[in-house]
Amino acid sequence: MENFPSYQEPPGPDTTPVTELTVIPPKPPAEEPRSRSSVWLRSVTSLLLYFVIGYYFFNQNWTLVIVLTAVVVFHELGHFMAMKYFNYTELGIFFIPLLGAYASGKKQEISQLQSSIILLAGPVPGIIMGVVLNLTAQQFGDDAHLVESISWVLVYLNLLNLLPIYPLDGGQLLNRLFLDNSQIISKIFLILSICAMVWFALFGMQRPIYALLIIPFFLLTRMVTDSQFDRLTKKVEDEGIDLDTSYEQISDENYWKIRNILIRNHAALKDVPPSPPYEYSPKEEQVKSLMQNLLQRTIVQDLSIARKILIIIIWVGCFAVPFIIDLRRALP
Repeated sequence: MENFPSYQEPPGPDTTPVTELTVIPPKPPAEEPRSRSSVWLRSVTSLLLYFVIGYYFFNQNWTLVIVLTAVVVFHELGHFMAMKYFNYTELGIFFIPLLGAYASGKKQEISQLQSSIILLAGPVPGIIMGVVLNLTAQQFGDDAHLVESISWVLVYLNLLNLLPIYPLDGGQLLNRLFLDNSQIISKIFLILSICAMVWFALFGMQRPIYALLIIPFFLLTRMVTDSQFDRLTKKVEDEGIDLDTSYEQISDENYWKIRNILIRNHAALKDVPPSPPYEYSPKEEQVKSLMQNLLQRTIVQDLSIARKILIIIIWVGCFAVPFIIDLRRALP
């Protein structure tokens, strides 16, 4: 007798609930580095503006404007060359009429030693050049007086920049050497710097220089902004997200998480809908910019006590230069 398999109903449709997969879109791409030509175009434009405004501010005194501009350019070139040597990117020099200039560049990992060298590379060569011109001024014949005047401008402008007041080079150097690890002390130092700048602008010269009040205003604005970013940083890190990284290394998932935190806590993004749904906003560039400002650059603490002492000796020694020059001139 032949055995037939028992009849079975064909399988029906699967009634198990289907879990919808959530697809997280990629984060917006990082900004392309500025081209070298565009950076230098901004530098040249700011230099021309600096020169023209200075010309009219100093009563059309060509000699004074040229000397001051040359001293500032020489100073900033020192910073620029040091940053270039230490492989900073997007380098440029930008001039602020009546206030000075600054060299800028980008680097994710900052060495304490390299940063100190960069800060000293602006004023120290200028002071050395001032000393050389002062000691050799008499060899320039009829131009000896002019050369000697230029030498003192080089010395005193660079010494002014070494004063321990933020954002001058001396203030940044002091902050980098001793205050980076203490936010409270660093903020107290910043407040004292603001007070010093306000006093100098109002009472430090024969008449008030109100244009200098722009510096403490921006410092105060920066301090308020930094406090806001400190609060945002804490909220992001409380979610277990590491901000000690670059934008390129942030995962797509963390991008949208950080984005939601920014939307909840930043007034400029209150009208941006949080995710999900994962949809880009017309303000996505602003979101990305704020997020990049949250990312922390790594500061490598590579300065030993001996190196710090050496840097302080160089810094203090610069302030002895005018006395040494006067002593040298007093000798027979």
